[in-house]
Amino acid sequence: MNLAKIMKQAQRVQDDIARVQGEVAQLEKTFTAGGGVVTATARGDGTLVSVKIAREILAAGDAEGLEDLVLTAANGALEEVKKEANARVSAVTQGLNIPGLT
Repeated sequence: MNLAKIMKQAQRVQDDIARVQGEVAQLEKTFTAGGGVVTATARGDGTLVSVKIAREILAAGDAEGLEDLVLTAANGALEEVKKEANARVSAVTQGLNIPGLT
């Protein structure tokens, strides 16, 4: 393989990675806790987009239980979006070990 071909392939991979990183930043995943009592949605840039709480849990007055469900839903959504982001970047890099991309 000559150097020009290698450079062209490297540029293509770099362009693909930039495209996927942009897509991943906007990617949203939702996770539900407590059988649907709390639902959280996270974005690929690491932000929480929304947290929804069923009214019946508020009426129960169990603040500690609600706190646990919110944490579970938020962490679950963030983990789901992280998994999807890693899968998309891995598909582009085809198993290359490039630090800082996942």
